[in-house]
Amino acid sequence: MKRVTLSLITLALLLTPQIASAITLPTVRFGLEQAKGPEQMATVLQVLLLLTVLSVAPALLLMVTSFTRLVIVFSLLRHALGTQQTPPNQVLIALALFLTFFIMSPVFSQAYNQAVSPYLAGEIGDEEFFKDVVKPFREFMFKNTREKDLALMIRLSGAPKPENKEDVSTLTLIPAFMISELRTAFEIGFLLYIPFLIIDMVVASVLLSMGMMMLPPVMISLPIKVLLFVLVDGWHLLVGSLVKSFG
Repeated sequence: MKRVTLSLITLALLLTPQIASAITLPTVRFGLEQAKGPEQMATVLQVLLLLTVLSVAPALLLMVTSFTRLVIVFSLLRHALGTQQTPPNQVLIALALFLTFFIMSPVFSQAYNQAVSPYLAGEIGDEEFFKDVVKPFREFMFKNTREKDLALMIRLSGAPKPENKEDVSTLTLIPAFMISELRTAFEIGFLLYIPFLIIDMVVASVLLSMGMMMLPPVMISLPIKVLLFVLVDGWHLLVGSLVKSFG
């Protein structure tokens, strides 16, 4: 029945030139035209700059926020427990992202109130917008960057010694901040490894003394480590300590 109906509709369209001529298809054009003025060229460059910023937004999230420390600590915890792919990567990354938004919410709010909102209202220009939106993130990075790492990046950049924080370039501050975050994450990971490493050594020694050399120690130590982590409320302690570790 459906095929007959479609055939009748097609036949009616073919037999009615007025209806056929009334149906039009849209056309799409692609081309390069000469700019009519510097304003039009500036608009094109702004659009390209915006697309570039959006394409590197995930990398910016990793570089200037707390995400790096969180995801590394969670990964080291999973290796210390020896649970292989449990929790899965998607769960750890999602937890690190939501904790990042929680920790960085004051910074995001300050950036919005000081830069984004006035810019959308037309109160400030592009240059002032980029300067004001970076300020809260610079303050956050300065609080969590070691002076030793910052001095290293300044020395490697060949720039003169800055008189104050405003003289430090953002391109110099970001790698120094990431190096400091990596060091802090590995320090926390080392402290997480110690109790689980002791459990592995004790279990291996007990199995060796009992002559059970064919039994993998991980089969005995894994449930003990998971039980210990649950009894001490490990996730509560770890997440609380991580959030408090950011200045």
